Amino acid sequence: MTAPPHRPRDDARDVAALIGREPFTRFKVAVRCPHGGPAVVENDPIDLHGRPFPTRYWLACRALHEAVSRIESTGAIRELDADAVMTPHVEAANRHHARLHDGARIAGSGDPRRAKCLHAHVAFGLATGGGPVLEWIGRRADLTWPATCCLDRVGDGA
Repeated sequence: MTAPPHRPRDDARDVAALIGREPFTRFKVAVRCPHGGPAVVENDPIDLHGRPFPTRYWLACRALHEAVSRIESTGAIRELDADAVMTPHVEAANRHHARLHDGARIAGSGDPRRAKCLHAHVAFGLATGGGPVLEWIGRRADLTWPATCCLDRVGDGA
């Protein structure tokens, strides 16, 4: 197998291209795809306007995002919530995610520290070493890295 060509990356530009807008927070790339593009970003817990930002890890890889969107649109989050075997794993992931926000000024309705969608669970799992929740989603969404970097299919590429 031949390694993908090395191209210099501009993470801020690349992430904006992948998510379709400028990021709301300062961030760092937590996981790169096999092609070198940003796949998961780790957001600061406070956004650029000083407000709490509840999503610590963001799934930037478009191919993975689309795969998760397909199963999320069919109600897979409700299926995950109803899976008694997965309940302790989801709760553990949510507690871990909440610990990452300690010290942040979290406000608003509900618990914004919790990973509320499958995309967030996938990003969190990839960034923190995997786990049962990522495996559960991965089996249903058939998560695989794309043959080429998603940036190659976005605007000006990279």
